[in-house]
Amino acid sequence: MDNYFLPLLLEKFIQHLKSQGKSQFTLIAYKKDLEQFIGFLTSREKNDIREVKREDIDGFINKLISDNYTKKSASRKLNSIRTFFRYLKNEGVIEQNPSLDISHPKYTQTPPRILSKLEYRALRDVAKEDTRTYALIEVLLQTGIKIGELAGLRIDDIKDTNLHIKAYGKNKERDVPLNKAAKKSLEDYLKARNNVAEDHIFVTRTGRPLLIRNIRQIIDRCFNEVGIENATVNDLRNTFIAHQLMSGTSLEYIAKVVGHKRLSSTERFLDLVKEEAEKKEKLGEL
Repeated sequence: MDNYFLPLLLEKFIQHLKSQGKSQFTLIAYKKDLEQFIGFLTSREKNDIREVKREDIDGFINKLISDNYTKKSASRKLNSIRTFFRYLKNEGVIEQNPSLDISHPKYTQTPPRILSKLEYRALRDVAKEDTRTYALIEVLLQTGIKIGELAGLRIDDIKDTNLHIKAYGKNKERDVPLNKAAKKSLEDYLKARNNVAEDHIFVTRTGRPLLIRNIRQIIDRCFNEVGIENATVNDLRNTFIAHQLMSGTSLEYIAKVVGHKRLSSTERFLDLVKEEAEKKEKLGEL
């Protein structure tokens, strides 16, 4: 029975990927997808790989979509399942691959724009000319908060190593870790602010709270100066999420930090970062 026990086979599959030199991120992505699939099979009381049929895989994909996962996420999970079953067939564990006849969900979705390391370094370099601009960009890149949350920040929201974010839109009130780089950018800006009485952190030259449109204009100007095309302020949030994933941070933790209500909102970034990791593997960068 052990030879056909799904969790055991998953561990062997992950070890196989590891032996092929796959990156840590790729291993985590495959493992998470397949653990979710195995959890679904367990709910159907199927723990033996020989019992898994085409309709089980179909049922899993349909459940993902009904649970508000994007079709792209469901499609990626199907790819993980296919790779797993292909491995099992090559190892002689199963005779037939039940995943081959499953169609990928059709989708059209514009992927989130993720800034490359070169782009966000250039953005930070040009922003260093002004303490306010640098603090705006640094906080967005290092915390993943929304532009509206940034505009609403008050001085007493800075809590040592955390930034307190008040409820905004669909996002709940939460505390976001403030790393040394972001904290220093805020301290430098507040020192240079000339003791303005306004308790909002980010203010105009005349001491009024900086509005969302003002922040957008400042950052768009930086994008233009360094030649970053087709980017918006929200892409700094996207970049934070993607780079956290690439560094191995868990989906659950990232979702909590950025205020996503559904894990599927965070998970859609897996597609992008998985592709990026695979590109780097091919280039020998990982």
